[in-house]
Amino acid sequence: MKTVAQLLKSKDLKNQEVHTIPSHHTVFEALKLMAEKNVGALPVVENGHVVGMISERDYARKLVLKGLSSMETLVSKIMNSPVITVDTHQSVENCMNIMTDRHLRHLPVVEDGQLLGLLSIGDLVKEAIAEQAALIQQLEQYIRGE
Repeated sequence: MKTVAQLLKSKDLKNQEVHTIPSHHTVFEALKLMAEKNVGALPVVENGHVVGMISERDYARKLVLKGLSSMETLVSKIMNSPVITVDTHQSVENCMNIMTDRHLRHLPVVEDGQLLGLLSIGDLVKEAIAEQAALIQQLEQYIRGE
């Protein structure tokens, strides 16, 4: 199975860019950025380090349902922290296990304290399906004696 480093390299250039937001910005600014970049979550970064994650789900559950204002509420008030991260040496399978066990949809990739990328559950599922398809093809070739 591929490592996180291999998976990040195989993502197309558009999906390699990680969009972040500082914790002192408003939730409205975070939502606006998510909409502009067509992403469902943003790592919250301070001084180059990931300190939290904010997602559309956080907005719905921690702000809207509590009657708070996105124009006034800071990202720091609703972000998930501390953040579970992985490094580039982790396997795709290990990342899937972490995301499943912790009910996460996004997993920041951090190496030496620096944010290198962001994996979504979709990235991992797509890779797992591709690996299974390749294995099936190899087995079919073996059975046919090729």
